Amino acid sequence: MSATSEIRIREVHEAPWPDVESVFRVVRDASTCWCQWFKVSRSEFREREGEGHRACLEESAKRPETSPGLLAYRDGRPAGWVAVEPRPRYSRLRRSRNLKLAEPGIDLDDGSVWSVTCFVVPREHRGQGVTRALLDGAVALARRRGAAAIEGYPVDTATARASSDALYVGVLSTFLAAGFSEVSRMGATQVLVRLPLR
Repeated sequence: MSATSEIRIREVHEAPWPDVESVFRVVRDASTCWCQWFKVSRSEFREREGEGHRACLEESAKRPETSPGLLAYRDGRPAGWVAVEPRPRYSRLRRSRNLKLAEPGIDLDDGSVWSVTCFVVPREHRGQGVTRALLDGAVALARRRGAAAIEGYPVDTATARASSDALYVGVLSTFLAAGFSEVSRMGATQVLVRLPLR
C-alpha cells in the first residue's frame, strides 16, 4: 500500500448501493453469486442465479439488523467487500459436514459465533491492504455486536496452489496475521480458524 493510500470501512447499509454494485460487477464470480452461496441450498442458488442474488443482497443491505457485510473504500473509491454475519444466518454452514468433521460437537446454531465467508476485491485494489482492512473491520463489527468469537474458512496457499477464484474465502496467512488461530483442517487446503472476542 502506498504511503498516500487511505482505506476506510463502512457497514454496507450505510453505503450507497451503486458503490456495492461497482465492486461486485467487475469480479466475474461475484457478479453471479452476490454472496448468496452460503445462504441458500444448491437448488435455490441455481434458480435465482445472477440478478435474483443481486436483489437478495440489496434487500438485506438496506437495514442495520440484516446488514450482511462491509465495504472498503481506498482513496475514496469502492475497493472491496467482506461478508460477515452471525454464523446461523448461513444455512449452508449450518448443514456443513466439513465443519462437523473439523470440530466434532460444534454447535452450528450458536448465534454468538460470527463467520467471515467471502471477500470481493477488484484486481486493481489487490495487494494494497484492502483484504486485511476488511478482515479487521469484520472483527471490530462482530466485537461491537457482542459476538463471543469470529471464525473463517480460508485457504492455506502454503500447502497447495489455488486459483484466484478459490480465494474468495480468504488466505490463511491473512487470518493468522490478524490474530486468528487454526482450529482444524477442512480438507487439503481449507482451514477452520477462530478468534475469541470475549
